[in-house]
Amino acid sequence: MTARAPLGRLHVLVDSVSLAEAALEGGAPTLQVRVKAGSDRSRFEVVAAVAERCRSAGATCIVDDRADFAVAAGVDGVHVGADDLPVAVVRRVVGRSMLVGATARDPATARRLVAAGVDYLGVGPVYASTTKLGLPDPLGVAGVRAVVEAVPVPVVAISGITVTRVPEVLATGAHAIAVIGAVANADDPHEATSLLVRAVANSEAAPERGAGFAPLSGAASSEGQTT
Repeated sequence: MTARAPLGRLHVLVDSVSLAEAALEGGAPTLQVRVKAGSDRSRFEVVAAVAERCRSAGATCIVDDRADFAVAAGVDGVHVGADDLPVAVVRRVVGRSMLVGATARDPATARRLVAAGVDYLGVGPVYASTTKLGLPDPLGVAGVRAVVEAVPVPVVAISGITVTRVPEVLATGAHAIAVIGAVANADDPHEATSLLVRAVANSEAAPERGAGFAPLSGAASSEGQTT
């Protein structure tokens, strides 16, 4: 079986090629492409272009929601939510070599998703989000730690994470952080990413947990930042 791509310790969620380029230049090791608006054709064109940038930068590329886009663009992984295709179905679509992640907010859901075959879990909201409405109440670091301790796969904490919050989030044992507004809403997304990369690199390394775990690497061998 082909080895799966490394799961970087900083995930930057992007919805455009320009934002992806800035994040990669800032050292982001993993990009998660989330494009909600537009036709399937226009959304796929963004996914394919970001995937190409990631390949050139040596970064891991994950697509939100769309297993078909992930396969067609030849990316490294797909992340699904509660309303998307079930994990077992996604695995049949994308095969064994692609990373499959899913979202969990509690240990019971996390264990169920691990049993279904996920490689990693996105856990949040850790703090109140500044970019997405309608989310449940924040879990806080205690909620992240509860999921980390319940499952053997890497946990990626998301929502409201800033540079200053990176150490306390990674202290839960989470493998990685994922950010949206900390980069997308920054005056300088390149610099914001670089600061996050440095913050992650300076934090204590998380324990190795399951498939897809890898240290900060690839495009992210420079400096760190937040969510």
